[in-house]
Amino acid sequence: MFGLDLSKKEKKPVPEAQGMICGASYLIAMFLFIPFPFIEYWLGPTTMTPSSFAHNQFSEYLCALLSICCMIFLGFADDVLDLRWRDKLLLPTIASLPLLMVYTVNSGSTTIVVPTPLRGMLPNTINLGVLYYVYMGMLAVFCTNAINILAGINGIESGQSVVIAVSLAINSIIQVLFVDCCVENHLFALYLIMPFIGVSTGLFIYNRYPSRVPQRKCKQFS
Repeated sequence: MFGLDLSKKEKKPVPEAQGMICGASYLIAMFLFIPFPFIEYWLGPTTMTPSSFAHNQFSEYLCALLSICCMIFLGFADDVLDLRWRDKLLLPTIASLPLLMVYTVNSGSTTIVVPTPLRGMLPNTINLGVLYYVYMGMLAVFCTNAINILAGINGIESGQSVVIAVSLAINSIIQVLFVDCCVENHLFALYLIMPFIGVSTGLFIYNRYPSRVPQRKCKQFS
């Protein structure tokens, strides 16, 4: 599977679907990491019972991996089938359903905090109700397509993914070390973000200009 790099004068073949290698590596790392966030329930001072296990956190972790698997499948299908834009709007919406369902069961809070500049005109908090889930579903569609639309420019797609992920990781680390607020939530974010930074950095090395790969590894897809 290869295509021609439109950013170069020399139309040499470059591989497509390289993100599948990163996606598979990410999933393998996350699958192997599954026991570690919950190891205290097995090695703690007291014997673990079914009622004492962190079922909510465990379901959120597995649900996140399920949604990520769906999005990796979408990326592969896009490379192979050349999906139309309307398909790219539908599939992320479906992939976000497991996240929304688990959020509804575990927490279900639809109240948002109003930004400080608007608190003079609005209450400090607003309960959006069902609109909160509509917003979260639309956010998943927007984020995935906002990244994917720049895939044809060398280094932009993978580069901005690394920048965004690093900024989120720094924020979570600051919150855990200095703010001491919602520590479990920020640790959960780090569990997902740190491996993503690793695989995305590896992809960026080969995706940045000039995008390259040994031609002997390229083969035409038919």
